[in-house]
Amino acid sequence: MKALILFDFDGTLADTAPDLAAAANLQRTKRGLDPMPYELLRPVASQGARGLLRVALGMQPDHPEFEDARTQFLADYAAKSTVHSTLFPGIPELLSDIEARGHAWGIVTNKVTYLAEPIVAHLGLAETTAVLVCGDTVGRAKPYPDPLLHAAKEAGYTPDRCVYVGDDLRDVQAAHAAGMPAIAAGYGYLGGDEDITLWEADACADDPRELWAAIEGLLPAGTA
Repeated sequence: MKALILFDFDGTLADTAPDLAAAANLQRTKRGLDPMPYELLRPVASQGARGLLRVALGMQPDHPEFEDARTQFLADYAAKSTVHSTLFPGIPELLSDIEARGHAWGIVTNKVTYLAEPIVAHLGLAETTAVLVCGDTVGRAKPYPDPLLHAAKEAGYTPDRCVYVGDDLRDVQAAHAAGMPAIAAGYGYLGGDEDITLWEADACADDPRELWAAIEGLLPAGTA
C-alpha cells in the first residue's frame, strides 16, 4: 500500500483569504467603517470568524455583539465563498503527481462542513480527494489528533503511512499527536508572520512547488 498525503485546506491547498477578507470588510461597511487593507486581514484568515472579527472590528468572543457579528459574517461568507478563492499555484500539478505515483491525498480542515464542501467542489477537488474531514466531522478539531486519525481510518491507511501538510502551528501539533510527520506550509497565512521553524515540523516548504520534495523525504520506507 502506498501513502496518504493529508492537507489542511485554507492557506495550504486553497487561497481562500480574499473571500474571507471580503466578508470581514462587509461587516465594517455595514457599520459605516472603511474597508481594511487586505494585507492586514490575510494573516488571520486561517483563524476564521474569531480572528477576522478581532482584526476587522476589534471584537473578542466576550464582546456583547460578537455572536451577532459572527452569525452575519458566516452568512455573508457562505453566500460568496467561491468568488475569488483559488488553488495555490502548483497545487493542481502536485495533486496530479501524487496520484500518478500511486499515492492518495485528502483534506483535513477545521472549516465546518457546510462552508468547506461548496469550495472543495468549486475547485474541482471533490471527485479526487480520498477523504474530506471538516471541523465538525468528529468531536474535537485540530490541534487534537482526532480529525487526522479519522481521515486515515476512513481512507484505509494507518497513521504511520500518512503525512500531513498545514500552515498553522495547530496542524503540526495535530499531526505529531496522531503519529504523523508534519510539513509546515510557509507560504500560507501564518507562515509570513511567524517563525515556523519554532513549530518543530519535520519539514518546511516556502512555496507549493517545493511540497513534493518535502513529502517525498518523509514517506515511509517502501512507499516512495
